[in-house]
Amino acid sequence: MDKVFTAACRGEPTPHTPIWLNRQAGRYMPEYHQVKGDMPSLDFFKNPEKAAQATLDAQRILGVDAAIMFADLLPIMEPMGLSLDYVAGQGPVFANPVRSAADVAALVNAPATEATPYIAETVKNIIDGLPSDIALIGFAGAPFTLASYAIEGKGSRNYVFVKKMMYEAPALWNELMGKLVDQLASYLSLQIDSGVDAVQLFDTWVGNLSVTDFRKYVLPHLEALRKALGDRVPVIYFGTGNSHLLPDIVPLGFDVVAFDWRTPLAETWETLGFKAVQGNLDPIVLCADRATVERQAKALLDSVDGKAGHIFNLGHGIIPETPVDNVKYLVELVHEHSAR
Repeated sequence: MDKVFTAACRGEPTPHTPIWLNRQAGRYMPEYHQVKGDMPSLDFFKNPEKAAQATLDAQRILGVDAAIMFADLLPIMEPMGLSLDYVAGQGPVFANPVRSAADVAALVNAPATEATPYIAETVKNIIDGLPSDIALIGFAGAPFTLASYAIEGKGSRNYVFVKKMMYEAPALWNELMGKLVDQLASYLSLQIDSGVDAVQLFDTWVGNLSVTDFRKYVLPHLEALRKALGDRVPVIYFGTGNSHLLPDIVPLGFDVVAFDWRTPLAETWETLGFKAVQGNLDPIVLCADRATVERQAKALLDSVDGKAGHIFNLGHGIIPETPVDNVKYLVELVHEHSAR
């Protein structure tokens, strides 16, 4: 049985617009808290049974056309040698950020089957419980975003240490990015080998860069990762605040390019000629009343006018304050309105 989501990834017509949502398994959902309990976040991400349950619960409750493997961007960095913790009120923190040549040299590459073996088990558990017509998406952070977290050590507003390394030590920057590309290629290949139907690269911080810096410091490494992944499953690329960078993404040949909520979806799709696009409702719309959800979602669908290759999603992740009933309503609305 072909899956609506994967058909849309190929740019093919579908009986309705498929929908899934970034961070659809998350803190806004009571079932998420029931599964997690008091377990530390890092242990939760690395627990194949609980991670699979969080993934399956979200798909079942929302009725979305794809599940996304419950995990986080950063645990891939832990076996490379970084000390990761999730600090209440602060988020992920690396106790030993990468700032010097010695730090980069100390980073270890290992096959994902050794470095992150729990991922294969998580994928297997999800597939065992997933309806046959529902796609499973694997994912990872894109090289720039992972490098930024590793260098800054935590979230950042100005990316001072990242840009200092890029500008002052470009050879060291390239060495770091090369190691990340190698690890990511192995990590995503393990997910593909384990049975995911597609993979998504999250480039959360890339919009911070100028076009010139993106072309010089990031694009060659993103291209290397894209080539390493090949064409075994559709590859989705999602950056935020990166409308100015999208023309440079076109030649990389991603199967699907996802837009954040600031990017005019239909206009950008038409201008740049992507085969398939994903997005891009402002996630805060889901915190408003149902009339607003309906108006905004229908406007987005109508702007695309049923064009094959559109996957409905948010322009970023669901936030914890979001009412679950609004998310369910959105999924039903997209299915019904796009099927007419």
